[in-house]
Amino acid sequence: MSTLDAARAELALAVLYLNKAEARDKICRAIQYGSKFLSDGQPGTAQNVDKSTSLARKVFRLFKFVNDLHGLISPTAPGTPLPLVLLGKSKNALLSTFLFLDQIVWLGRTGIYKNKERAELLGRISLYCWMGSSICTTLVEVGELGRLSGQLKKLEKDLKSSEKYQNEAYCAKLKKSNERSLALVKAALDTVVAIGLLQLAPKKITPRVTGALGFTTSLISCYQLLPAPVKSKTS
Repeated sequence: MSTLDAARAELALAVLYLNKAEARDKICRAIQYGSKFLSDGQPGTAQNVDKSTSLARKVFRLFKFVNDLHGLISPTAPGTPLPLVLLGKSKNALLSTFLFLDQIVWLGRTGIYKNKERAELLGRISLYCWMGSSICTTLVEVGELGRLSGQLKKLEKDLKSSEKYQNEAYCAKLKKSNERSLALVKAALDTVVAIGLLQLAPKKITPRVTGALGFTTSLISCYQLLPAPVKSKTS
């Protein structure tokens, strides 16, 4: 593959990535929380960027609650333990509620919905739902990592140390374990972000801390959405 062909392939991947509404939302989220970190809750340009980007992101999430509503009613993978099933469904229900209520918050901030006090109340309720979904996600990932760890140990017993990285099943489970570990970190940090947004511990979780953690989880989300790289063809 020539340098020009490689550049075209990389550009095609960038276009594919940026065409995703979810990817654009997470880029905006990184800008939002980066601005929150810079402003530290103080009035100024950074805080204005934080607020305007937060409002703009709500447009990307219009009707997105349908995704988790579909996940709520969809059957789970065979063999999944009941506690993990219940936690997964709880996460879907809470996240769907958060996204639905977030639309009413958007209507309130744009002036379409006139009851500002009700919109603010629904905004806090939606954040509690997001915090609950993040906690459920954290517990699900811990449980799934425990299951994967047991499966990996079982495979290691059957394979020699030098052979395990050549075994497709072992490598696939190891990759899945790494992905779930990253998802666990993201969910745990998002729980703290939600606590910061709700100001449940304002002395410890300041706007700057909230911004730093939110920026970190945004970068993780951007990474998780990256398309698979194109493998170069060698003659």
